[in-house]
Amino acid sequence: MHVIIIGAGAIGVCSAWYLRQAGFEVTVLERRGAPAQEASFGNAGMIAPGYVTPWAAPGMPGKIVRSLFQHASPVVFRPSVDPAMWRWIVRWLRECNPESYRTNKLRMQRVAFYSRACLHELRSALEIEYEQSRGYLQLFRTQRDLDLASPALALLRENNVPHQLIDAAGCRRIEPGLTDDTPLAGGLHLPEDESGNCPIFVRRLHQHAEAAGVRFRFQTEVARLRRTDGRLTVELAALRGHAREVLDADRVLLAAGVGSETLLRPLGLRLPLYPVKGYSATVMVTDELQAPLGALMDESFKVAITRMGNRLRVAGTAELGSRKLDLRPAALQTLIKVARDWFPVAGHYNAATLWAGARPMLPDGPPLIGATRVPGLFLNLGHGSTGWAMSCGSGKIAADQIAASAGQGDGPAIDMDGLTPERYRLGPA
Repeated sequence: MHVIIIGAGAIGVCSAWYLRQAGFEVTVLERRGAPAQEASFGNAGMIAPGYVTPWAAPGMPGKIVRSLFQHASPVVFRPSVDPAMWRWIVRWLRECNPESYRTNKLRMQRVAFYSRACLHELRSALEIEYEQSRGYLQLFRTQRDLDLASPALALLRENNVPHQLIDAAGCRRIEPGLTDDTPLAGGLHLPEDESGNCPIFVRRLHQHAEAAGVRFRFQTEVARLRRTDGRLTVELAALRGHAREVLDADRVLLAAGVGSETLLRPLGLRLPLYPVKGYSATVMVTDELQAPLGALMDESFKVAITRMGNRLRVAGTAELGSRKLDLRPAALQTLIKVARDWFPVAGHYNAATLWAGARPMLPDGPPLIGATRVPGLFLNLGHGSTGWAMSCGSGKIAADQIAASAGQGDGPAIDMDGLTPERYRLGPA
């Protein structure tokens, strides 16, 4: 049985690996020239199931309103006339209440904890190294920041997630390079959470998948999905001087991030998937003693600082309203400001490598993984800013679903309530 996967980011490559291990013939189509070149490329590197949380949270609408009047803000709203944006915002606002937040966070954590277990199995079996480090430290500048974390802390306790609230001195014992000059009310230490270099992992898993028989076609743009004579076909964009190529498949798995919505619409599947823009800066470490050892999050600015070998990845800002992946100076200055606040002489901040990418975000937060009402078409998308944290688990889930649809196996090993396309009424009738 032949499965075509559209998209070679972390989600698509992990899906390809698990499908091939299940015995399927697999072809991966990717418009870029290599794997992990879009949302997977410049992310924060966090593999933090304990921290995974929906963007739709109580208090978030107020933060967006306040961001309109702030120069440095973790959330940026750039109003436009895009109707899709306003539809997305209306649905998102409905989710910004305590009950929905709790439901959505637990769904996301269910995938993330499962994914971490899958990642560990893969890492052990394939001996993949990806600049990983263990432990995750959230920094709270003020007592108000600590107070706002109360709902998340309650869920950590309820789900028995190992964690410890620590004072400023405790934070500096974990991260000796933290400066004394920036106010620090305390921190939250999640010792079992992790970080790692997502693109390195994806590239190495791509090599293993290719060696196992997965066919990757890069610089291949998908123009259209069609259901013709009971068969699902993938129509590729025409190359100059050539007719459009059409590929047949028994199953198609769509893992194309923000580009997925355009491919779904002609099939009558309307999905409120919207790009929320994020930024990162990568900095060479020049002083080991003044640099972080692992991964941190500044809770006031929602900026992550992650050690990746001899580099720092500083990532953050959620920008809604712009589909352009331009490098907005104010957002990048916020990242560098936060890094300097905590580690002022750790690296060459003036020579940082800058990146902007589009996170494929659904209004409520959890991804969609599973079969649609179009026979043969499966989704694995909508992971937002947590695609790396959910990639291995999402790939295994999708492979198990497709295998079950072909009469092989019993389906995913975790509860899929609220995680399938049925959540948006896109599932099978």
